[in-house]
Amino acid sequence: MMRHMTDEAKPDAGNAAVTETAAKPSAIPAEEMARLTDEIVGALKTVYDPEIPADIYELGLIYKVDIEDDRMVNIDMTLTTPNCPSAAELPMQVENAVAGVPGVREAKVNIVWDPPWDPSRMSDEARTTLNMW
Repeated sequence: MMRHMTDEAKPDAGNAAVTETAAKPSAIPAEEMARLTDEIVGALKTVYDPEIPADIYELGLIYKVDIEDDRMVNIDMTLTTPNCPSAAELPMQVENAVAGVPGVREAKVNIVWDPPWDPSRMSDEARTTLNMW
């Protein structure tokens, strides 16, 4: 079974929820899944867009995080623009940060463009940091 955090499950861009994607229970115990989820979000918050002084999670660049039973983590993320100068380095930074979480077997980032990113995806924390009210 796979569990994931998605935008649809988020009350706002900076708060992710874990939702089940299948009817059968996860092979990962609930407490371990909660720990993995918290630590993956923490790892995502260590990666900053080099042009914007806010982390990629609070900027709303993370669209989906799937944690598979074998502890493979698949991440759908976008960039602020298709011409982002950090397009080559940010996905690798995300993969490295998430792969460093104890219990994660591997992390893989998929860059997606739908829906396109816009500032409305930012959390209140990012808006405060960037003074964008």
